[in-house]
Amino acid sequence: MNKPLHVVILAAGAGTRMHSHKLKVLHQVAGKPMVDHVLQLAQALNPAQITMVYGHQGEQLIQHFQDQAVNWAAQQQQLGTGHAVQQAVPFLHDNEDVLVLYGDAPLVQTSDLTNISNQQFVLTAELSDPTGYGRIIRNKDYIAAIVEHKDANDAELQVKEVNSGIIQAPADKLKQWLSQLSNDNQQQEYYLTDVIGLAATDGTPFKAKLLADANAVKGANDMQQLAVLEDLMQTRTRQQLMQAGVNLIKPESVDIRGELNCGKDVVIDKGVLFEGKNTLGNDVIIGAHVVLRNCQLASGTVVEPHSMLDGVVSTGACSIGPFARLRPGTKLASGCKIGNFVETKKTTLGQNSKASHLTYLGDAIIGQNVNIGAGTITCNYDGVNKFTTTIKDGAFIGSDSQLVAPVTVGENATIGAGSTITKSTPDNQLTLTRTRQKSVEHWQKPSKK
Repeated sequence: MNKPLHVVILAAGAGTRMHSHKLKVLHQVAGKPMVDHVLQLAQALNPAQITMVYGHQGEQLIQHFQDQAVNWAAQQQQLGTGHAVQQAVPFLHDNEDVLVLYGDAPLVQTSDLTNISNQQFVLTAELSDPTGYGRIIRNKDYIAAIVEHKDANDAELQVKEVNSGIIQAPADKLKQWLSQLSNDNQQQEYYLTDVIGLAATDGTPFKAKLLADANAVKGANDMQQLAVLEDLMQTRTRQQLMQAGVNLIKPESVDIRGELNCGKDVVIDKGVLFEGKNTLGNDVIIGAHVVLRNCQLASGTVVEPHSMLDGVVSTGACSIGPFARLRPGTKLASGCKIGNFVETKKTTLGQNSKASHLTYLGDAIIGQNVNIGAGTITCNYDGVNKFTTTIKDGAFIGSDSQLVAPVTVGENATIGAGSTITKSTPDNQLTLTRTRQKSVEHWQKPSKK
């Protein structure tokens, strides 16, 4: 029978080498705080309980996870990893398996922790340069001891297999071993790794469970190490995308800071940045140096270079950019075209409607087969309130027009170029507000004084 799983996440480190007011585990990797990656890993294992051990700047962590169902265990003094786990003991039930994770180690994957019920193990990795890591001293498949780098002798320093710090053990035994820990070492700290030696002495040694990706052991104590984690996470994500069939033209230049889901035959050019949760349908093409944040782009959508899309939804194949800025609330139907230097905000465009260049469309409802001329502005803000502009099917808006909301342009209506429209216009008619052209005699250009 599988035991309930209790995940303990250690997140009490001071992170002084970050030189930051922000708690170390809240610094981001791939668009999310390191500890968010770890909590999501824990939740994916369907545990009975999750306990978060906090300490330095702990109020930031509690605020960050205020909506999460976790136990909070305070570590008032940072006296080592063993001491940190001791703070979680009041929450441990004897019938549980306890898995210990680290809030600054976001590279561990769910696949590293499959079928772990009723097992007692340590996750290990083989590193070409194990400097700084605790060494695994093996007895065949089992671990006789873990020796910290600073406490290791010359022979032990030659060992390449290292400790990730991630362990799992039965709660009743773990509590017993935690109560026996000593701080008789150079740092005068209580090491969680000493639990492994105590287990071996008791005749119930831990197994060594080797990680498929040795980089998963890495954490971050300073900004340089944080940058290494970012690079490793990005590389992994790009590889997963390409293995799924996404064409990354220059992979190392693409950053995914969040979640990216792609259909078939998606092409992503160089320098593209994804933030938040983005979904790209089949045959979507993303041009160079585009920024996408929380977008859902339908199959066949093309985004030309140097465009920025935030919260955009396309429901059919359409064309965007280059140099377009589409803000939250923009919805585009099939056949739409948003061209260069066009900005939209909270605007819906119906099928085959176009704004090809130099236009601002804010708080607008635009029907089908509408043409928006260059330089058109929906004047949606009176300094206090926002108002809606409605443009019905088939309308033609002449260049350099201002539509002062709230206003409706009628079906198949035409707005003459250079007009300022302050009242709703009828269907099927031309509306313009220009004065008759005239020339002024004896007019003289200003001269430079």
